[in-house]
Amino acid sequence: MFLEAVTNALESNGLITGFIVVGITMYVAYLISSKLTRGLVHGSAIAIVLGLILAYFGGLFTEGTKGLSDVSLFAGIGFLGGSMLRDFAIVATAFGANFDEIKKAGIRGVLSLFFGIFLSFFVGVVIALLFGYTDAASLTTIGAGAVTYIVGPITGAALNASSEVIAISIAAGLVKSVLVMVGTPFVARFIGLNNPLSAMIYGGLMGTTSGVAGGLAATDIRLVPYGAVTATFYTGLGCLLCPTLLYLITNSIW
Repeated sequence: MFLEAVTNALESNGLITGFIVVGITMYVAYLISSKLTRGLVHGSAIAIVLGLILAYFGGLFTEGTKGLSDVSLFAGIGFLGGSMLRDFAIVATAFGANFDEIKKAGIRGVLSLFFGIFLSFFVGVVIALLFGYTDAASLTTIGAGAVTYIVGPITGAALNASSEVIAISIAAGLVKSVLVMVGTPFVARFIGLNNPLSAMIYGGLMGTTSGVAGGLAATDIRLVPYGAVTATFYTGLGCLLCPTLLYLITNSIW
């Protein structure tokens, strides 16, 4: 009786239930990061992996298409993870960056943004071709996912890409984020990643905010704000370039 009452209360307050599930997931992720990886893999990357696993089993259990939100108890997650709150988070992140800071990196910082986006996009498109995708929308979406796992779904939604392609773009961005997090401390001394200027350029080249922040935190916590500010601009610039200029270029080739 008590369990039924709790279940009914959770189903009736779907958004609150969504926050509870996300909160528990984040807690477990950061606990795993702290205890099992000693901070080597950032908690946000582990949280994303756990979210994908939950989404997979949710879809498997219900044979639906919306992951965990197909389960009636967790329907609120569909709104919590929907496009409205996603876009709000992106805009809020962009407003948190100060353009005066990016100017401190000079022309090298600005060029790193464009070079990082175009290089990541190119690698993503090549991977998409290897997977057998040939239409411009799919290629652009997966290429955008290689830019970051935020740019991928935004580009896919703008180009009406399939949910399968959008999922691949998120996975590509996630792999990149984890690699940047884990690899940054190991390559830092070889590339001179030990000062604010190099951190800003590094953030512009890599672009994945969570990956750069986690990697720099494991390298030198003092460098995190500098890398994060250019990585934030990278995400915003990627959201502008991928569904527009880069799509037009891709469409003209394929």
